[in-house]
Amino acid sequence: MTMTRRLARARSRHPRHERRGEARLPGVVATLSAIALYVGLPQRLLIAPRYVLPALELLLLVMLIAVNPKRLTRQSTAFRVLSLVLVLVIAASNLVALGILIHDLVYAGVKDGRSLLVAALQVWLTNIIVFGLAYWELDRGGPVTRTQARRVDLPLADFRFPQDEDDDAVQEVADGASTTSDWMPTLVDYLYVSVTNSAAFSPTDTMPLSTRAKVMMSVQSLAALVTSLLVIARAVSILH
Repeated sequence: MTMTRRLARARSRHPRHERRGEARLPGVVATLSAIALYVGLPQRLLIAPRYVLPALELLLLVMLIAVNPKRLTRQSTAFRVLSLVLVLVIAASNLVALGILIHDLVYAGVKDGRSLLVAALQVWLTNIIVFGLAYWELDRGGPVTRTQARRVDLPLADFRFPQDEDDDAVQEVADGASTTSDWMPTLVDYLYVSVTNSAAFSPTDTMPLSTRAKVMMSVQSLAALVTSLLVIARAVSILH
């Protein structure tokens, strides 16, 4: 079967404007996990009373769920702004927590290495979740646009996934490529990008294309590097 025929068959099965939107549940679980990790941080790493920012984040999340309870199919300017504000609040609070953690290590002479290790792990995990959410919210117009708009109408991509260039591979791989199956990344794909970027401190199989994607991946890599090399190394030295 030729590439043209495969593409036509895929599009006839899954016309983009008639697709079911991405499921709401994975995004909710990821967001609640990030909120729970923040709530569990030591008080000295928080910039406000423990439940102030989590309460704000939960309020924003509830408002977003009310617009798209089960599937992400509807979008407005207000919905888009709320989504980005939620991610920004989580990201900012986590980066501030990391900054305070580093300050305490360098200037405060923290001696409790065990709690420091736990806090560093919480910050690192939150870093993975929030940047995965940020990539998911921004790439190609966000989760609603990616499934509801025609491919020719999508904004420029921020990331190039392996599926975006697999159309010339062996048949069983090419059949799942973007141009063949009309594949689009979901939250799990962006969380995987976030995990590998935090672990390797650089892109792996998915490449950033836009300036904002490169900036975000750089910030994430630097935060992960500082957490791994400075915070964890100092905590281990305290334990010994």
